Amino acid sequence: MVLRVETDANNVPFVQLGKHKLRLDLEDLDESFKERAKEELGETPEVVERSLRQFKKYVSGETQLFVPIDDEDFLLKFLRPFRFNPEIAFKVFKKFYKFKLIYPKYGLNLMPNEVRKVFDNDVFLFLPARTPSGSRIMLINGGTKWNPKLITLQDLFRTVMVAIEMGMMEPKTQVAGVEVILNMEGLSLSHVAQFSPSTAKLMADWVQECAPVRLKGIHVINQSKLFNIAYAIFKPFIGEKLREKLYFHGSDRKVLTEKLSKEALPKSLGGCESSLEYPGYLLSEMMFYYEKTFESKLNFVLKSNMLLALFNTPCTFDINRNSDVNDKLNA
Repeated sequence: MVLRVETDANNVPFVQLGKHKLRLDLEDLDESFKERAKEELGETPEVVERSLRQFKKYVSGETQLFVPIDDEDFLLKFLRPFRFNPEIAFKVFKKFYKFKLIYPKYGLNLMPNEVRKVFDNDVFLFLPARTPSGSRIMLINGGTKWNPKLITLQDLFRTVMVAIEMGMMEPKTQVAGVEVILNMEGLSLSHVAQFSPSTAKLMADWVQECAPVRLKGIHVINQSKLFNIAYAIFKPFIGEKLREKLYFHGSDRKVLTEKLSKEALPKSLGGCESSLEYPGYLLSEMMFYYEKTFESKLNFVLKSNMLLALFNTPCTFDINRNSDVNDKLNA
């Protein structure tokens, strides 16, 4: 069977992989996810209405940021990860957009086509199946598949940001969160040399302070002794909440498959589904169908004079404080 991007009756692109489909789940929540959202996030029509009203009030006060304030789907992707607490959601909302402006080479003009080579070379992939709890699984091949001469660390970080924003668009992922698998097979000194303490801090800050996503776990597999060098660069900037979500599996797949399930993983990762593996260029081609959607939902017009002056408070990152903002990591 030749793998290719197809479209269904509703013109939704997908890739058929055995009994699974690689696709973005942009539909409204089905009944099972609505029940999960109610149980885990306290999501009810009354809570949604009240939180949206307050969140819109906060956002409308930021007159220099052009976002679709009347698009409730857009606003919900910030509210759901924080259990409909509009104050916490707004704090992260501000940091999310301020990061884009303070670090424009990472945060502005984020589109899948801009980082296509990362997808095409299988460095970053979405797995077609979700975990039993509904989490989206993202795979980063940070060793053999990553050629630093072709794909810079900036490219890789921008891809992570694009992927998280793509996941934020999925109501199911807003509710059930994201599991990340970091495959370190083939890690070399040329890879480790890409990281500096300042870059490591930048990336750790973004994950812990700016990303409006329910991060359920980061699973490191196939790590060698060289990985310890890279991890030592990041370790000072990793807060307690994130450390609790780090799992170091090595070559053992027992705990990984227990947490994510064998049915959700390809055989190469200890699972039982060989059909879940696919060439990364198919993900790129599938994303092409969403180009206009990404353009309207991921990138907004920003006034040029707002850099660093955006919003009324300074953008500070303090990963060691025990703040309510960091509670987003305690899903």
